[in-house]
Amino acid sequence: MIIALVFAWQDVFIRVQALQKSWQKYSTMTQKNIFRPVIGVTLDSEEGGGFSDSPWYAIRQNYMSCLEEVGAAPVALPHLAELAETYLDMIDGLVVTGGAFDVPPAMFGEEARTDTIRLKPARTTFEAAVLRGALERDMPVLGICGGHQLLAVLAGGTLVQHIPDEVQDALEHSVSKNTENAGGRSWATHPVAIEPDSRLAGVVGTTSQHVNSSHHQSVRTVKAPMRVTALAEDGIIEAIEHTQKSFAIGVQWHPEYKQTEGDIHLLSAFCAAAEAYHNRS
Repeated sequence: MIIALVFAWQDVFIRVQALQKSWQKYSTMTQKNIFRPVIGVTLDSEEGGGFSDSPWYAIRQNYMSCLEEVGAAPVALPHLAELAETYLDMIDGLVVTGGAFDVPPAMFGEEARTDTIRLKPARTTFEAAVLRGALERDMPVLGICGGHQLLAVLAGGTLVQHIPDEVQDALEHSVSKNTENAGGRSWATHPVAIEPDSRLAGVVGTTSQHVNSSHHQSVRTVKAPMRVTALAEDGIIEAIEHTQKSFAIGVQWHPEYKQTEGDIHLLSAFCAAAEAYHNRS
């Protein structure tokens, strides 16, 4: 009788241990499946008129949806430079977006040479503050279009103020003066050549990619530790990356439209880098 009870209790103990291990495995898998790194996404802004009499923020929905689709939780960042560090404490990665605006020539030591430049001082002040803070923390950064240009400038680079004025035999990089609104027409497109030894090439899995194009300015020069990683056929710089950061990439095109497998790979790699940052922080 006693021996039977001992065996019975041993059997119960073994079953309880098995259930505990199963629950731990399920809990770990569930936590992994539901975890999403938080990505801060910078907004565009407009003065009062049109949608609202008061100034208002704006962002295309695909900036947010493309990040959600690769496993991130995107959040919008208002232009409050004094809160930049607070925002950085809350997020795992930063996307600096494009928009209908330009980086001020004064930021790279020049005067404006064209009337096509459109400035949004509050936006630029905030984006510069939050981007500098992200780089200092080695937080993953993805600069898109204007964000790519700002990434270059903050690292000591310069810009082409207006491609049609400064680049001979340039490709069509924009079909509209307002580069975020093509008036119902298809955006310009062209191929880019990606440096084989770059992080970008490893991420997108190719050294040649066709990209969309909607910009009138571009990066002219970069300074180390920033490097050029992709060029258009007319010599326009299409991508850069910081060689001393875990993930700091700028692209002149708009991967949020997910027009190629390379765009999806880039967004996925950025999301994975943000998760790694969260884990090590």
